[in-house]
Amino acid sequence: MISMPPFHLLCTLIGLLLLPLHINSADPDLLQDFCVADLKAPLSVNGFPCKPEAKVTSDDFFFDGLSKEGNTTNIFGWSVTAANVLAFPGLNSLGISMNRVDFAPGGLNPPHSHPRATETGVVIEGKLLVGFVTTSNVFHSKVLTVGQMFVVPRGLVHFQLNVGEGKALLFTAFNSHLPGSAVVPTTLFASRPSIPDDVLTKAFQVGNDVIDNIKSKFSS
Repeated sequence: MISMPPFHLLCTLIGLLLLPLHINSADPDLLQDFCVADLKAPLSVNGFPCKPEAKVTSDDFFFDGLSKEGNTTNIFGWSVTAANVLAFPGLNSLGISMNRVDFAPGGLNPPHSHPRATETGVVIEGKLLVGFVTTSNVFHSKVLTVGQMFVVPRGLVHFQLNVGEGKALLFTAFNSHLPGSAVVPTTLFASRPSIPDDVLTKAFQVGNDVIDNIKSKFSS
Protein backbone atom coordinates (compact mmCIF):
# COMPACT_ATOMS: atom_id res chain seq x y z
CA MET A 1 0.00 0.00 0.00
CA ILE A 2 1.40 3.39 -1.03
CA SER A 3 1.28 6.11 1.66
CA MET A 4 1.13 9.82 0.94
CA PRO A 5 2.86 12.50 3.03
CA PRO A 6 0.34 14.56 5.07
CA PHE A 7 1.17 17.78 3.22
CA HIS A 8 0.64 16.19 -0.20
CA LEU A 9 -2.58 14.60 1.03
CA LEU A 10 -3.84 17.97 2.26
CA CYS A 11 -3.01 19.61 -1.09
CA THR A 12 -4.83 16.84 -2.96
CA LEU A 13 -7.94 17.20 -0.79
CA ILE A 14 -7.98 20.99 -1.26
CA GLY A 15 -7.65 20.51 -5.01
CA LEU A 16 -10.59 18.10 -5.06
CA LEU A 17 -12.71 20.54 -3.06
CA LEU A 18 -11.94 23.42 -5.40
CA LEU A 19 -12.45 21.43 -8.61
CA PRO A 20 -16.29 21.65 -8.60
CA LEU A 21 -16.08 25.44 -8.41
CA HIS A 22 -14.67 25.46 -11.94
CA ILE A 23 -16.82 22.62 -13.23
CA ASN A 24 -20.04 24.32 -12.10
CA SER A 25 -19.34 27.69 -13.72
CA ALA A 26 -21.99 28.63 -16.28
CA ASP A 27 -19.67 29.33 -19.22
CA PRO A 28 -15.89 28.80 -19.54
CA ASP A 29 -13.45 31.68 -19.21
CA LEU A 30 -12.12 33.32 -22.36
CA LEU A 31 -8.55 32.89 -23.54
CA GLN A 32 -8.77 35.94 -25.82
CA ASP A 33 -10.41 39.39 -25.83
CA PHE A 34 -13.53 38.16 -27.60
CA CYS A 35 -14.95 35.39 -29.75
CA VAL A 36 -17.69 36.78 -31.98
CA ALA A 37 -19.85 33.84 -32.98
CA ASP A 38 -19.73 32.52 -36.51
CA LEU A 39 -23.40 31.51 -36.65
CA LYS A 40 -22.93 29.80 -40.02
CA ALA A 41 -20.47 27.31 -38.55
CA PRO A 42 -21.59 24.15 -36.75
CA LEU A 43 -22.17 24.51 -33.00
CA SER A 44 -19.12 23.31 -31.08
CA VAL A 45 -19.00 21.67 -27.64
CA ASN A 46 -19.62 24.87 -25.69
CA GLY A 47 -20.49 27.66 -28.09
CA PHE A 48 -19.96 28.72 -31.67
CA PRO A 49 -16.55 28.91 -33.35
CA CYS A 50 -15.02 32.37 -33.49
CA LYS A 51 -15.45 34.55 -36.52
CA PRO A 52 -12.03 35.40 -38.02
CA GLU A 53 -10.87 38.62 -36.38
CA ALA A 54 -10.42 40.26 -39.78
CA LYS A 55 -14.17 39.86 -40.38
CA VAL A 56 -15.24 41.26 -36.99
CA THR A 57 -16.95 44.67 -37.19
CA SER A 58 -18.16 47.19 -34.62
CA ASP A 59 -21.74 46.06 -35.27
CA ASP A 60 -20.89 42.68 -33.74
CA PHE A 61 -20.68 44.36 -30.33
CA PHE A 62 -23.97 46.29 -30.43
CA PHE A 63 -27.62 45.14 -30.43
CA ASP A 64 -30.81 47.23 -30.53
CA GLY A 65 -33.38 44.43 -30.28
CA LEU A 66 -34.30 45.21 -26.69
CA SER A 67 -35.51 48.70 -27.65
CA LYS A 68 -38.57 47.31 -29.45
CA GLU A 69 -41.81 46.36 -27.68
CA GLY A 70 -42.79 42.74 -28.22
CA ASN A 71 -46.10 41.42 -29.56
CA THR A 72 -48.16 40.16 -26.61
CA THR A 73 -51.20 38.97 -28.60
CA ASN A 74 -51.00 35.29 -27.62
CA ILE A 75 -52.67 32.97 -25.12
CA PHE A 76 -50.32 34.05 -22.32
CA GLY A 77 -50.32 37.78 -23.08
CA TRP A 78 -46.55 38.15 -23.05
CA SER A 79 -43.52 38.38 -25.30
CA VAL A 80 -39.83 37.63 -24.85
CA THR A 81 -37.15 39.31 -26.94
CA ALA A 82 -33.91 37.41 -26.40
CA ALA A 83 -30.48 39.00 -26.59
CA ASN A 84 -28.51 35.77 -26.51
CA VAL A 85 -25.70 34.56 -28.75
CA LEU A 86 -28.14 33.57 -31.50
CA ALA A 87 -29.33 37.17 -31.85
CA PHE A 88 -26.21 38.96 -30.61
CA PRO A 89 -23.10 37.05 -31.80
CA GLY A 90 -20.72 39.28 -29.83
CA LEU A 91 -21.89 37.55 -26.64
CA ASN A 92 -20.36 34.24 -27.70
CA SER A 93 -18.35 32.67 -24.83
CA LEU A 94 -18.72 35.77 -22.61
CA GLY A 95 -21.13 34.06 -20.21
CA ILE A 96 -23.84 36.73 -20.31
CA SER A 97 -27.13 37.49 -22.07
CA MET A 98 -30.36 39.41 -21.53
CA ASN A 99 -34.09 39.27 -22.29
CA ARG A 100 -36.77 41.90 -22.70
CA VAL A 101 -40.12 40.61 -21.41
CA ASP A 102 -43.32 42.51 -22.28
CA PHE A 103 -46.65 41.84 -20.56
CA ALA A 104 -50.16 42.78 -21.60
CA PRO A 105 -52.56 43.50 -18.69
CA GLY A 106 -52.93 40.16 -16.90
CA GLY A 107 -50.11 38.66 -18.99
CA LEU A 108 -48.11 35.69 -17.73
CA ASN A 109 -44.59 34.50 -18.38
CA PRO A 110 -45.59 30.87 -17.75
CA PRO A 111 -43.72 28.54 -15.39
CA HIS A 112 -40.38 27.68 -16.97
CA SER A 113 -36.74 27.03 -16.13
CA HIS A 114 -33.33 27.90 -17.54
CA PRO A 115 -31.13 24.79 -17.49
CA ARG A 116 -27.87 26.65 -18.09
CA ALA A 117 -28.13 29.89 -16.11
CA THR A 118 -29.16 31.82 -13.02
CA GLU A 119 -31.54 34.68 -13.83
CA THR A 120 -31.80 38.14 -12.35
CA GLY A 121 -34.25 40.81 -13.41
CA VAL A 122 -35.48 44.34 -12.79
CA VAL A 123 -38.99 45.72 -13.31
CA ILE A 124 -39.00 48.69 -15.68
CA GLU A 125 -42.75 49.31 -15.87
CA GLY A 126 -45.84 48.04 -14.06
CA LYS A 127 -46.30 45.57 -11.22
CA LEU A 128 -45.32 41.88 -11.38
CA LEU A 129 -45.81 38.87 -9.13
CA VAL A 130 -42.51 36.97 -9.38
CA GLY A 131 -42.15 33.48 -7.95
CA PHE A 132 -40.09 30.31 -8.05
CA VAL A 133 -40.18 26.85 -6.48
CA THR A 134 -37.17 25.18 -4.89
CA THR A 135 -36.25 21.51 -5.28
CA SER A 136 -37.78 21.04 -1.80
CA ASN A 137 -41.13 22.31 -3.18
CA VAL A 138 -40.92 25.58 -1.25
CA PHE A 139 -42.60 28.47 -3.09
CA HIS A 140 -40.98 31.93 -2.84
CA SER A 141 -42.76 34.95 -4.31
CA LYS A 142 -43.16 38.72 -4.06
CA VAL A 143 -44.98 41.50 -5.90
CA LEU A 144 -42.39 43.83 -7.44
CA THR A 145 -42.74 47.36 -8.76
CA VAL A 146 -40.53 49.64 -10.86
CA GLY A 147 -36.84 49.44 -9.96
CA GLN A 148 -37.12 46.31 -7.81
CA MET A 149 -35.08 43.20 -8.62
CA PHE A 150 -35.23 39.45 -8.21
CA VAL A 151 -32.96 36.45 -8.66
CA VAL A 152 -33.88 32.87 -9.62
CA PRO A 153 -31.21 30.19 -9.06
CA ARG A 154 -30.23 28.12 -12.06
CA GLY A 155 -32.65 25.43 -13.16
CA LEU A 156 -35.55 26.27 -10.81
CA VAL A 157 -39.09 26.63 -12.16
CA HIS A 158 -40.30 30.23 -11.99
CA PHE A 159 -42.81 32.69 -13.48
CA GLN A 160 -43.84 36.35 -13.67
CA LEU A 161 -47.48 37.50 -13.67
CA ASN A 162 -48.65 41.03 -14.45
CA VAL A 163 -50.82 42.02 -11.48
CA GLY A 164 -50.96 45.74 -12.32
CA GLU A 165 -53.67 47.64 -14.15
CA GLY A 166 -51.69 48.30 -17.34
CA LYS A 167 -48.77 46.90 -19.30
CA ALA A 168 -45.59 45.72 -17.63
CA LEU A 169 -41.97 45.53 -18.76
CA LEU A 170 -39.11 43.49 -17.35
CA PHE A 171 -35.45 43.17 -18.27
CA THR A 172 -33.63 40.00 -17.23
CA ALA A 173 -29.99 38.94 -17.34
CA PHE A 174 -28.31 35.52 -17.33
CA ASN A 175 -24.83 34.18 -16.62
CA SER A 176 -24.76 32.25 -19.90
CA HIS A 177 -24.67 33.34 -23.53
CA LEU A 178 -27.40 30.75 -24.25
CA PRO A 179 -29.36 29.98 -21.06
CA GLY A 180 -32.05 27.87 -22.71
CA SER A 181 -35.68 27.76 -21.61
CA ALA A 182 -37.97 24.84 -20.82
CA VAL A 183 -41.55 26.18 -20.64
CA VAL A 184 -43.56 23.78 -18.47
CA PRO A 185 -46.97 23.83 -20.22
CA THR A 186 -45.60 23.57 -23.76
CA THR A 187 -42.95 21.06 -22.73
CA LEU A 188 -45.58 18.75 -21.26
CA PHE A 189 -48.52 19.33 -23.60
CA ALA A 190 -47.06 20.48 -26.93
CA SER A 191 -43.94 18.34 -27.43
CA ARG A 192 -43.33 16.61 -30.77
CA PRO A 193 -43.92 13.72 -30.67
CA SER A 194 -46.41 14.03 -27.83
CA ILE A 195 -45.82 12.63 -24.37
CA PRO A 196 -48.15 9.60 -24.07
CA ASP A 197 -51.47 10.34 -22.37
CA ASP A 198 -50.86 7.42 -20.00
CA VAL A 199 -47.86 9.27 -18.58
CA LEU A 200 -49.71 12.58 -18.16
CA THR A 201 -52.93 11.11 -16.75
CA LYS A 202 -50.99 9.22 -14.09
CA ALA A 203 -48.67 12.17 -13.33
CA PHE A 204 -51.57 14.61 -12.83
CA GLN A 205 -54.15 12.05 -11.60
CA VAL A 206 -56.78 13.09 -14.15
CA GLY A 207 -58.62 11.46 -17.03
CA ASN A 208 -57.72 11.42 -20.72
CA ASP A 209 -60.41 14.01 -21.44
CA VAL A 210 -58.63 16.56 -19.27
CA ILE A 211 -55.25 15.90 -20.92
CA ASP A 212 -56.73 16.04 -24.42
CA ASN A 213 -58.47 19.32 -23.58
CA ILE A 214 -55.22 20.89 -22.38
CA LYS A 215 -53.30 19.60 -25.42
CA SER A 216 -55.92 21.11 -27.74
CA LYS A 217 -55.17 24.57 -26.37
CA PHE A 218 -51.57 24.28 -27.59
CA SER A 219 -52.26 22.46 -30.86
CA SER A 220 -51.81 25.59 -32.97
